[in-house]
Formats: sequence, structure tokens, C-alpha cells
Amino acid sequence: MLAYDPTTNPLNNNEWSFPVAECIHIVGFALSIGTIAIVDLRLLGLGMKHQSAAQLAKDMAPWTLAGLAIMLTSGPVIFSSDPRMYLYNQSFRFKIACLLVAILYNYTIHRKVALSDHPSPALGVVVGGLSLALWLGVVAAGLFIAFV
Repeated sequence: MLAYDPTTNPLNNNEWSFPVAECIHIVGFALSIGTIAIVDLRLLGLGMKHQSAAQLAKDMAPWTLAGLAIMLTSGPVIFSSDPRMYLYNQSFRFKIACLLVAILYNYTIHRKVALSDHPSPALGVVVGGLSLALWLGVVAAGLFIAFV
């Protein structure tokens, strides 16, 4: 049986490779979560009132997708640096669970409400608030990976 040896991973053999991979990962989630948050804040009625949530969602969609693509490709690269540590880390598992639910939610319920012509304000608050909470869970759990 072959065992994975983290010492052979290039991310662990160069002092700059892991931090660069993390920076790329952070840029990806800043782009994706930032654009989603703009739509969420509009759904909550807290900003960008000159544009509808539908228009913002359409305008932000390519940027959100680009950010998700960066995040979802750089994340496994970082994971490969020490898979055993990540798999046993409760914060990492919570992050992945939140991430899966947040992505699924974003491309189903959130998208349907955001792209509707005139969602009720109460529905916008619930949908935008839940979206922000899920993405905040992803970010917070990611930060706590180092401390658990």
C-alpha cells in the first residue's frame, strides 16, 4: 500500500509555494464571496439601491464564477500539502460542509430569488441573510483551521 508523504509535496519543499497558493486561494474567495455579498446586501436592502438585485446578480455572475473557479482549484492544491491533517481538522470539515451548502444554495434558491423581478422584502432578507451566514461560516472555519 502506498502512503502519502507530505514531505514530497512541492508546497512543503519551498518557503514561498504554500503562501503563494494561499494568496491565490484568498483572492478567489474574496472575488466570489465579495460579489455574492454585494447581491446579498442588495437583497437585504442595505446597498446598491440604484440597481435591482436581478441586475446585480447578472452583472456579478461572471466574477463570482471566476472566483469560485480559482478557489475550487487552489483549495485542493493547499489540501494536498497535508491531507491527513486537514481531514482530521474539525474546522476544515465544517468549512467544506458550509462550502458545499453555500454553493448549492447560491445556484438554486439564492439565484432564483435574486433574479426574480420583485422579490418580497422579507424573502430578500431571509435569502440574503442565510447566504451571508453560510459564506461567513466558510471564511470563519477557514481561519480556524490553523488553530484547531
